[in-house]
Amino acid sequence: MSFKSDIEIAQEAEKILINQIADKIGIKEEYVENYGKYKAKIDYNLLSDVKKENGKLILVTAINPTPAGEGKTTTTVGLGDALSRLGKKTIIALREPSLGPVFGVKGGAAGGGYAQVIPMEDINLHFTGDFHAIGAANNLIAAMLDNHIHQGNALNIDVRRIVWKRAMDMNDRQLRFIINGLGGKANGMPREDGFDITVASEVMAALCLANDLDDLKERLANMVVAYSTEGAAITVRDLKAQGAAAALLKDALKPNLVQTLEHTPAFIHGGPFANIAHGCNSVMATKMALKLGDYVVTEAGFGADLGAEKFIDIKCRLSGLRPDAVVIVATVRALKHHGGCPKDKLNEEGLEVLKKGLPNLLKHVENVTENFGLPVVVAINRFPTDTEKELKYIEEKCNELGVRVALSEVWAKGGEGGETLAREVLELIDKGDNKFKFTYPDEAGIKEKIEAISKKIYGAEGVDFIGQSYKQIEELEKMGYGKLPICMAKTQYSLSDDPLKLGRPEGFRITIRNVKVSAGAGFIVALTGDIMTMPGLPKAPAAEKIDVDNTGKISGLF
Repeated sequence: MSFKSDIEIAQEAEKILINQIADKIGIKEEYVENYGKYKAKIDYNLLSDVKKENGKLILVTAINPTPAGEGKTTTTVGLGDALSRLGKKTIIALREPSLGPVFGVKGGAAGGGYAQVIPMEDINLHFTGDFHAIGAANNLIAAMLDNHIHQGNALNIDVRRIVWKRAMDMNDRQLRFIINGLGGKANGMPREDGFDITVASEVMAALCLANDLDDLKERLANMVVAYSTEGAAITVRDLKAQGAAAALLKDALKPNLVQTLEHTPAFIHGGPFANIAHGCNSVMATKMALKLGDYVVTEAGFGADLGAEKFIDIKCRLSGLRPDAVVIVATVRALKHHGGCPKDKLNEEGLEVLKKGLPNLLKHVENVTENFGLPVVVAINRFPTDTEKELKYIEEKCNELGVRVALSEVWAKGGEGGETLAREVLELIDKGDNKFKFTYPDEAGIKEKIEAISKKIYGAEGVDFIGQSYKQIEELEKMGYGKLPICMAKTQYSLSDDPLKLGRPEGFRITIRNVKVSAGAGFIVALTGDIMTMPGLPKAPAAEKIDVDNTGKISGLF
């Protein structure tokens, strides 16, 4: 039996004009800026025009990711299609894919099977140019910073304490650490430098958390780029660069509208990494979807320990958004992987390894229900090799916690395969059992906030602050940044900061090696383990299989 690839399914799909999708959810033509026939930007001034009460917000998250796969984006798209099939006015809100992972680890990132957003090639490759604009704004700031130093350094910037890096939207480990400004005085001041991937740029995080263009400009102005020889923070405002950077971003700030295979409207906008930044699509796209739809399905990156925690403690805290229900996605195969099952045995029934891996799921359920106070349903993304005994065991253990389980078959069946899950979600929302809360209060200190996340969300026994991290915390609090929320930079593969500790590890401690401020985005970044802000390509990059023929048709994109 042969299966069609995701790109083959997407290319064969019947698309309808994007203006019809916009009209379907009440967007006036004056707000639609077409990028071809099947994608458009929506003017953010629409938000002040629509007076409708907000719809219900559904957050899709997952267990810690594994090579066996979970299908979070696929479930998000399929759930949106399922709600549409049930007669609900539904809009999906997702992040944009980064070119780094697209050409690096896995290929495409627009859902899969019969639960995809289209046109998937465009979405995965350049889309409407948002990431290029973000990279340009980031690098403009870098250029103005080095030019200021070259032109006399009136701000007395300490070249050993420059914290702003250049950015590009591709995995390139060769650029992590570089020395530039060589070749004589005319070519600038020689110094150590480096690149971040664009999705790790603070400009990306700020754009995704901005409420409007004025707010974005203020966030850009507040970004710390370096420190003076006296220890004072040097900001983009000091460089007088915020206006020019905002000018580059004025169109990138507008949410992008596309459609699913079943013509459900989808906003795809922004894409900060969840293990480096806050991992959520833009506040503006989410708010626009809530104003236009009765139900909005969105997702947060990686597992609930990263994406969902940051969605709650950063995005919700800074925007006023509140989820009405949460879906946690898991697969039998992934849970068996967490239980120590070898990759070549994942397709065989294995109740014992499933029992060992299931605590990972149960910890994420506990985090959502107890730490965030939100109603949750577990979605099992079904594979043909899953046995009834395995599925029954997961259901029984979740039911013991008072949590419902629904099978999701959206990869194979599209919206039809998600109707059971959709009904469970609607029932949860109707019950209204929502006791939303944050992991920590605003007034807690930086150290206390890091400890709260580590102990409550990860299950750590405690936190070790090593190197300069204690001093960095003291300095940041003295500069007035102590009330900001925390963005933990941690491996996505484990609840701990060690990617090899699978399942639900116990008796571990979190190690904080570096703490810095992202004052424009509005959070403190605490770095653990060996997190890199510029990933590298794998031994066999996905790019090796991607090609295009003489008609312009792309192949190999997942």
